[in-house]
Amino acid sequence: MAHHRLSPHQYLILAFVSVSAPLGDACLSRGMTHLPPISLAHPSWLIAAVFTPWIALGIALLIGFFASYLTALSWADLTYVLPATAFGNMIVELLARFALHEAISWQRWLGVVLITIGVGFVAHGPSLTERPALLQGAEKELEAPSFAQSLEAAAQLEEETTR
Repeated sequence: MAHHRLSPHQYLILAFVSVSAPLGDACLSRGMTHLPPISLAHPSWLIAAVFTPWIALGIALLIGFFASYLTALSWADLTYVLPATAFGNMIVELLARFALHEAISWQRWLGVVLITIGVGFVAHGPSLTERPALLQGAEKELEAPSFAQSLEAAAQLEEETTR
């Protein structure tokens, strides 16, 4: 079975996924440390929090994360994309320690190092599972009809019922 090789553009998308989520989470954390505790009993506080600069930046980064994550899933398997983006755990630890000045235990550092080593194993595997031609034909039969096909079918059904 041939391995599907990623293009430099695809590697950039995976890198953005790995960096944008930890940066977004760090921005949210920094923004929330400067606000009083938020309660669902007071939804106006939650809405006000969304518009603070650090939290708005964090939300924008997380929206970028989800957009690039969906892009990556369009050309690679989940079992490749999710572990490959787990390198973001190392970035979270570094941001938490040096930007947010959080104390991090050696157990957490060890866990992140083990995850990063696991990411190395995943990165050397195929990014896309090759499917036999028989299964690809079956998948095409199961695809949902296009919007135009749905309109055509509805028009035919309406025509038959009016006769």
